[in-house]
Amino acid sequence: MSVLYCEICGNEIPHFSKKCPFCGSSQENDLLHNKSQAKKPFINVVKNLEQGLPTVEVAMRKLDVAIADAQQQQVTALTLIHGYGSSGKGGVIREECRKILDYMRGQKEIKDYIFGENFNRRSGSARDLIRRYPELGSDRNLGKTNKGITIVIL
Repeated sequence: MSVLYCEICGNEIPHFSKKCPFCGSSQENDLLHNKSQAKKPFINVVKNLEQGLPTVEVAMRKLDVAIADAQQQQVTALTLIHGYGSSGKGGVIREECRKILDYMRGQKEIKDYIFGENFNRRSGSARDLIRRYPELGSDRNLGKTNKGITIVIL
């Protein structure tokens, strides 16, 4: 019997399941569709958007390139280092990056994202992501409350 994988999160699912136990998405249970589908390995890539102290415009171009490259390489997650800023209330690159990611999620260009400060086991959104992508449970940023990063699920 062939192994089936969720079309949304890529985790192995029991045959004839109506819902994925990881992400909760409805399943077609189409054996022909899943027959040749191989499980995509979980890959987390780190991209530093603030390296070299770029302007906001340059950093946003770096963001676009990083996401496009990661999607082309079938990366699962992208950890973006955007910094927190020296003002004590969040930098411009951080804020612009998060606005763009919010727009991209709304346009379904990315699946999801979580801010570094919310990436802990007490956060409901982080628990949901870890349930869907168990490999995130061993991410070195989990529980660090790092306001200078955002984890993007592609």
